[in-house]
Amino acid sequence: SSLSPLNKPKNKKPKTPFLPSFLPSIISIIKKREKKLRNPKILLIHPLHLFRSEAYYLPLPTTFDPPNCIKRKLTRRLPCYSSVLMASDYASSSLTELESALKLKNVQYFVTKRPWLDLYGINVRPVAPFGSVSRKPYVDPALIHRSLPDELLYEVFARMTPYDLGRASCVCRKWRYTIRNPVFWRNACLKAWQLSGVVENYKILQSKYESSWRRMWLLRPRARTDGLYVSRNTYIRAGVAEWKVTNPVHVVCYYRYIRFFASGRFLYKNSSQKIKDVAKYMNFRAAKAEAVFSGHYTLSDDKIEAAVLYPGTRPTVWRIRLRIRGTTDGANNRMNLLSLVTSGVNIDEVNGPGEDILGVVESWLDDETHNPDVPAVSHQRGLTPFVFVPFEEVETSVLNLPVDKMDYFVPG
Repeated sequence: SSLSPLNKPKNKKPKTPFLPSFLPSIISIIKKREKKLRNPKILLIHPLHLFRSEAYYLPLPTTFDPPNCIKRKLTRRLPCYSSVLMASDYASSSLTELESALKLKNVQYFVTKRPWLDLYGINVRPVAPFGSVSRKPYVDPALIHRSLPDELLYEVFARMTPYDLGRASCVCRKWRYTIRNPVFWRNACLKAWQLSGVVENYKILQSKYESSWRRMWLLRPRARTDGLYVSRNTYIRAGVAEWKVTNPVHVVCYYRYIRFFASGRFLYKNSSQKIKDVAKYMNFRAAKAEAVFSGHYTLSDDKIEAAVLYPGTRPTVWRIRLRIRGTTDGANNRMNLLSLVTSGVNIDEVNGPGEDILGVVESWLDDETHNPDVPAVSHQRGLTPFVFVPFEEVETSVLNLPVDKMDYFVPG
């Protein structure tokens, strides 16, 4: 600021973009030897661009004749710039080259464009939500709110699963208040407990959950449909003595897989394959070779009763009773296996594999069988609790580990 241009008028402001209207405050003259560089150039550094480390090289004219008034001014002001000169051996020719810069006319600085610098210091201030009675300006730095109004956010949230809504509510305060809309949770509850009916769900809502659909979703037990329930069972089996191994022992691992549907049907599979391999065909389009059986279930409070029919020459019914629990409120990610019974069924009682076998055996006792060739057996092994694994975690679940890395899994 202490250094002023040489030809600056007293009453007019200098034209900063053009070189002839002012002499830059700091001018460094670089002239290389003729052996190294044939076309000498002048390095101009504007004081406003020093923080950007930008230098502008302009070719020197070959012949010029500066005015005498400018020569006198340069002679008087040259000592002020002696500290800026590059080297002492170039000081002798600096005056001539400084004067040559004055012959350049209408030379504009080539400023590098940086459009992202225009975004600094700009705070997005979206309009207050519709119906807000507050007069204070609504300040929310989330950029997506500027392009998505409340109506579009509502349409997006209406198509999300309840667990995705819970994740989205952690984004910001506005999304949290929007997701508190009871319409989202009412649709989720009516879909999860559709077997109970709309009227029964409304009665339970008013009597137990204070007419809050969200509270009902978090506290009422339900069977999750966005993944698989897996029971990992291991046992030790004695092997055959071979060579130097006299007492071989093998750790055998197998899984029970259950996938529930909101319509009251479920799929069951008993296999030694890992969960990442079984999850691909746990659907109603699975081939018979995959040995995926379908059945029906009922949910009463936190108890589930299900049944599956094994077809064959001697039809066998597989009955199971489960109790739903969760590690946290609303998780429903554990199921304790209360009983597991297999018993024979009469062929005349079953019309086909797609029949609701649960309605046939619902009133049976645990030791009851309707086929003398297939006795009723209450199994006491392989009753490890079921653990819920979402579909997006089947590839990374710890249940895929082999027995040499995890011989037993504690469900918790």
